Amino acid sequence: MLLCEVCFLIYFQHINGTSSIKELSEVELLQASLWSQTSSCWSERMMNFVRVNGTQLMLDGKPFYVNGWNSYWLMDQAVEDYSWPRVLEMFQIGENMGLSVCRSWAFNDGAYHALQVSLGRFNERVFKALDKVVVEARRHGIRLLLSLVNNLDAFGGKSQYVRWAWEEGISLTSSNDSFFFDPAIRSYFKVYLKTILTRKNHLTGIEYRDDPAIFAWELINEPACLSDATGDTLQDWLEEMAAYVKSIDKKHLLTVGFEGFYGPASPPERLSMNPSEFYGRTGADFIRNSKISNIDFTSVHIYPDQWLKKANFSEKMKYISKWVSIHIEDCDTELKKPVLFTEFGLSSDHKDYDPAKRHIFYKSIYDAVHNSAKNNGAGGGALIWQFLARGMEKYNDDFGIFPDSRQPMYELIKHQSCRIAEVNYKQDILKTPYKDICQKN
Repeated sequence: MLLCEVCFLIYFQHINGTSSIKELSEVELLQASLWSQTSSCWSERMMNFVRVNGTQLMLDGKPFYVNGWNSYWLMDQAVEDYSWPRVLEMFQIGENMGLSVCRSWAFNDGAYHALQVSLGRFNERVFKALDKVVVEARRHGIRLLLSLVNNLDAFGGKSQYVRWAWEEGISLTSSNDSFFFDPAIRSYFKVYLKTILTRKNHLTGIEYRDDPAIFAWELINEPACLSDATGDTLQDWLEEMAAYVKSIDKKHLLTVGFEGFYGPASPPERLSMNPSEFYGRTGADFIRNSKISNIDFTSVHIYPDQWLKKANFSEKMKYISKWVSIHIEDCDTELKKPVLFTEFGLSSDHKDYDPAKRHIFYKSIYDAVHNSAKNNGAGGGALIWQFLARGMEKYNDDFGIFPDSRQPMYELIKHQSCRIAEVNYKQDILKTPYKDICQKN
């Protein structure tokens, strides 16, 4: 029996809760064997860490531009046996589309299927689900961008830390922004960070900080500290937490997770690019925050329907074109770091929604990234928000996509994967799986 087959037999033994390989069904034994023959398994698939060299992501000494997607729900759906196939389906779709990075939540604080059930206490069953997600990503040759806490309330977020600390009498205030400035809450968040970074995967024995299947860590999804518009509080928090992560994990890249708004430290011509004056007072500052030495690449989100509620589609497209180009320019010229557009979407709930408009909008993002990549620029990639598997209609928001090879959107995303692969591999693309993925592109 091949080593790869043995690895997957052990993998099936773990995920099915059997005490020995003999207890696996004939179907499971056959599936493990087929997996080992049709796709490189985690034990044999060679993966190296992604690095940064100036404005470019690097892999194996060559520029590495990204095409990816968001499925924030992977850990949540990996907990129960009935929903686990959705995770398998999603990674298979990602591989079929030539996608290289998936962004997902590595947090769930106090909610259903909570990873952290209270301050510093973790649910091993949910951790094992995250272990499975990491293994499955690697099996499909996909890397994970894992976010570590939410600024929003979904899945607990910073407000859950504040509630816990307030209830235990260790917090100075019940303000949500005390997550950023309260020393006790900062300490508890560091407990979480250390627990995640040093987690030993129960399937592979590899600590997360040593696993190249993890592309990078994201400190916080869409941070904002409205109580301090100067940005000093959030800047101090980011500096402290980035340094702490790097003190434990020096192998992985680190990003912040913000939307790209400019703050008071930015020049007036950049502040004027915010969707409105409000966004310059959120406490976040794209340029200032991105200059933190321990931040390896920066991020930007793109939601014209949420930001420009009164604009027509043409006005939104004009604005977004500038929004994307100035952030790439900032990273090319001032920050000297890559930028990933880690979320973008056009709402299906908008009164003027048209799938054709969504196609035009998404293509414009892909074209901007591809043009930057062709010129060795800082535009490191784009991750669409969001993909869902069959049976997940209740998880859908107004941006969700159920990938279907018969859809024009599917072909658009796959085509971008092939364009990016041509930039990454050039003539060597014929030696990669993209030879088959892109044969019709």
